[in-house]
Amino acid sequence: MTFALDTIKYDAQGLVPAVVQDAVSKEVLMLAYMNSESLQRTIQTGDTWFWSRSRQELWNKGATSGHTQKVKALRYDCDADTLLVLVEQVGPACHNGTYTCFTENIPLETESAAAASAGDRFAILSELEAVIASRDVERPEGAYTTYLFEKGVDKILKKVGEETAEVIIAAKNKDNDELRYEASDLIFHLMVLLRNNKLPLDDVMKELASRHVKK
Repeated sequence: MTFALDTIKYDAQGLVPAVVQDAVSKEVLMLAYMNSESLQRTIQTGDTWFWSRSRQELWNKGATSGHTQKVKALRYDCDADTLLVLVEQVGPACHNGTYTCFTENIPLETESAAAASAGDRFAILSELEAVIASRDVERPEGAYTTYLFEKGVDKILKKVGEETAEVIIAAKNKDNDELRYEASDLIFHLMVLLRNNKLPLDDVMKELASRHVKK
């Protein structure tokens, strides 16, 4: 399928908003703007290029900081007036040094946190994946997840093995309290491993879904 730059509907300033998303965790990292030239450069180079509204110039994300974005997929919405850029983020996406620019929460008065979480039992997995991704990028000192990433895949695999053994022991002992605790540890370390290997949790879910269909 051939793509033409004039497919995109730019605003009066010749710009289109570009939502940047982590291709692995699916966390939204930042919002920037592109014009036709920056979009073309993004397509040609595989790196993100944007238009700075304050400086009135093109800028290549990470050119000075080293916090680059390798484009994994580039999409536009049904109205062709918004872009979605899925990237492999190197380092923090935000100039403040955080994994994502969207770090501030606005509390909702219409829905309690308990009710919101009850709506989706598996929402915690998405939240946990985002937290693990932020630890991978920001590496806060003293955080256990930082320790795992810095020690590398051998340490992570060792922990996955240890927690698997603990799950087996708890199950053999018919101790469901212990089984719940150890299973949680196993899932956490497995998700750290997935992040370390750049394998999205979504891919695992798709694999499970495909097996369910076959059965």
